[in-house]
Amino acid sequence: MITPQHHRAFVVSAVWTLLLIFLGSVVHATGSSLACPDWPTCFGTMVPTMVGGIFWEHLHRLVAGGLILMWLLTGWLVRQENGPAWVRRGWVTGLVLLLVQAVFGGVTVLLRLPPSISTAHLALAFLFLGLAVALAVETSPHRTDATAHPSLRSTLHRWGTAASGFVLAQSVLGGLMRHLDAGMACPDLPLCLGQLVPPLEQPLVALNFFHRVTALVTGIVVIATALTVLRSPARGQLRRLAWGAISVLLLQIALGVASVAANLTVAPVSLHTLGAASLFAATVVLAA
Repeated sequence: MITPQHHRAFVVSAVWTLLLIFLGSVVHATGSSLACPDWPTCFGTMVPTMVGGIFWEHLHRLVAGGLILMWLLTGWLVRQENGPAWVRRGWVTGLVLLLVQAVFGGVTVLLRLPPSISTAHLALAFLFLGLAVALAVETSPHRTDATAHPSLRSTLHRWGTAASGFVLAQSVLGGLMRHLDAGMACPDLPLCLGQLVPPLEQPLVALNFFHRVTALVTGIVVIATALTVLRSPARGQLRRLAWGAISVLLLQIALGVASVAANLTVAPVSLHTLGAASLFAATVVLAA
C-alpha cells in the first residue's frame, strides 16, 4: 500500500510542533522571552548574533517560521495528490491557527509578556498540534481503527476525546501557572504548604493547587481511556498506543515532581511541557 506524501508531511508537521513547543518552554525557563525586544526582527535584524538568550528566542522564531513553510508544503502535497475535501479544510484551519499563533507570539513580545496572551499563545500551539496529529492519523493508509469492534470504536472515540480535552485544559492551566510565576507557590510534595488543602484565599497557591487536582483527574481519565483498549479484544497497534499513553503519563508525573524538587530548573520544566504535549498527541491518536 502506497503511503501518500501528504500523510508523511502531516507527521513531520506534528513532530515539528512538538519541537517548537519544547523550544518555547526552554525560552521561558531560561528567561529569554524578551531577549529580542522587537518583532518580527531581533534588534532590527533577521540575523542577530546568536548568543545567550538571543540564541533561544531567535531559534524559537526560526523554527516557528520553518513550521509555517512546512505546512505550506503539506498543503501543496494535499492538492497535488488530490486529498479529500475534508483534509483540505483541515489544512486551511491549521494555516489559520498558525498565522494567528504567529501574531500572538509577536503581541506577547510587544506587550512585554502579558500572562493572558502568553497562555493563549500556548493554547493555540496545542490546538494546532492536535489538528496536525488527527490529520496524520486520518490520512494514514495503515491506520489502525476499531472497525472490527464497533462498540470499542465508539467508546474509544468518547474516552479519547475526553482524555485529550482534559490534557489540553490541564496544559493550558499549567501554562497560566507558569506565566503568573505560580510554579513554586506550593514548594512541597505531595502536600502544599504542609497541608492537604492549602489556604485557597491566596490566588497563586490556589492556582497551583488546582493544577495538581486537575492533574489527578486528568491522569484517571487517561488511564481509563487506555484500559478501554487493554480490556478489549483489540490487538497490535492499538494496544501499543494504550501502553504508550500510560508510559507518557507516568513520565509526565515524574517530570512534574522533578520540576518542583529542582526549583523549576530548565531541563525538568521544559521536558515537563514536552511531556504534556506528547501526552496530548497520544490521546488525540487514540481518539482518532
